[in-house]
Amino acid sequence: MKRAHDVATVRAAERALMATVPPGALMQRAAAGLASVCAALAGKVYGTRIVVLAGSGDNGGDALYAGARLARRGACVVAVAAGSRVHEQGAAALRAAGGRVTGADDPDLPAVIAAADLALDGLLGIGGHGGLREPYSTLSGLLEPAGAGDRSDRQGAGPSVVAVDLPSGIDADTGVVDGPAVRADVTVTFGTWKPGLLIDPGAGHAGVVELVDIGLGPYLPAPAAAGFQAADVGALLRQPPTESDKYRRGVLGVLAGSERFTGAAALAVGGALRGGAGMVRLVSAEPAVAVVRQHWPEALTMVTGDGLRAGHEVEAAGRVQAWVAGPGMGTDEAARNRLAAVLGTDLPVLVDADGLSLVAQERGLLARAAPTLLTPHAGELARLLGADPAAVTARRLEHARAAAAELGATVLLKGSTTVVAPAGGGAVLVNSTGTSWLATAGTGDVLSGLAGALLAQGLAVTEAAAAAAFLHGIAARQAAAGALPAGVAAAGLTLAGAGPAGMGAGSPIAAGDVITALPDAIRGVRERAD
Repeated sequence: MKRAHDVATVRAAERALMATVPPGALMQRAAAGLASVCAALAGKVYGTRIVVLAGSGDNGGDALYAGARLARRGACVVAVAAGSRVHEQGAAALRAAGGRVTGADDPDLPAVIAAADLALDGLLGIGGHGGLREPYSTLSGLLEPAGAGDRSDRQGAGPSVVAVDLPSGIDADTGVVDGPAVRADVTVTFGTWKPGLLIDPGAGHAGVVELVDIGLGPYLPAPAAAGFQAADVGALLRQPPTESDKYRRGVLGVLAGSERFTGAAALAVGGALRGGAGMVRLVSAEPAVAVVRQHWPEALTMVTGDGLRAGHEVEAAGRVQAWVAGPGMGTDEAARNRLAAVLGTDLPVLVDADGLSLVAQERGLLARAAPTLLTPHAGELARLLGADPAAVTARRLEHARAAAAELGATVLLKGSTTVVAPAGGGAVLVNSTGTSWLATAGTGDVLSGLAGALLAQGLAVTEAAAAAAFLHGIAARQAAAGALPAGVAAAGLTLAGAGPAGMGAGSPIAAGDVITALPDAIRGVRERAD
């Protein structure tokens, strides 16, 4: 699991550790790990051209000492003192190793950076807030090839950028980017992950993240945020015992679809069945039921309005262990009454899509003691909170936590990185396995069915949400790429797996392709847990 701690916690752990080791030991540990990653990226150190952008703080010192280590191995290292001051001991070490130190006003600097193989971003540390100011913003701009939208558009132009601890200009605690910021190919972070490396937009600036152990572990409390990896998800997925049956596998009720929207029900049911539910009981309108019967004849169905008042179908549908309510169900009075009936049970309930629109109109529907999972995208969460969708996108962690506290429900905020904020507070779970190919109609309905199946199988609501998001992303990547990277490399996000796991890798997919890929995705993560 990727465990992330906020800046105040990291600082306290560093102070506790520094009291037990010689002065400068932590910086040397960080510099050694940073130099090792840089050497691996370069392939060969001798003759490699490296530029170090060094701020005045400890991150600049880490970068300078790493540059000195690489210079001693034959690299051609030029350090840029970004401000009026530089870490003197680090600069002296670099000069002694044969490196050179220059200033940000050096007229040859653009050409030096353009010709470099690697550039180390040591401008700001984890205490930085807001976008980069001059001269840092200009230096950051020199790392970006002309016309590149992000680092993936570089196509070999300019140096590979390695961020020291986190990309400069990123808020370490939230991932917020309030102005110019470095976009890195690789981020080498020290001691523990920082939440801003897991959560967009900051995560999108970090590239591949490598964690260097500097000994903080014994001094770190519970994390502020965490990201599941393949083995974590695999350990949660239950292998049915030999004496199992469809009822003990988990029965999921699905309230989805309508006369107008018939596909949503089929997608949610498909996600649930491929996600391991032993049985699915669907409550929907006749046209949607007909579609489900064609695609998923194993689902049991209840037609709404079939001699029962709206809401009474929920009880008549039969015994279930959890409910999914909302995809394509409509927002009329009958839909509202059915949603109220589901939320009136003492079972875990996932609310999505039209169900979220109804909750936004009537928050009292969420007045319940049983676990509730809301799965909005940024626009839906904005309606629930009365906020600006752009603000939700820019400050994902802040708004997900606010919604969980305000609505008394666990919130899964969908997007380029999925944020799961527990109803009772505590560590936020973050998922980064998604791909931009998921931005297509119906994939959210598949996620709802998959998460609902995990709820019906007995997973805690936060675990079910995060595991479903992880598997959903892996299945989408497999569908887009044609096959999972070896050993589910997409889940590890290590240097070796960076290429195949790219956000835009592969080709267009439809929601049904994600359903088809789910069994292989589940099989892959289970293998990592064994």
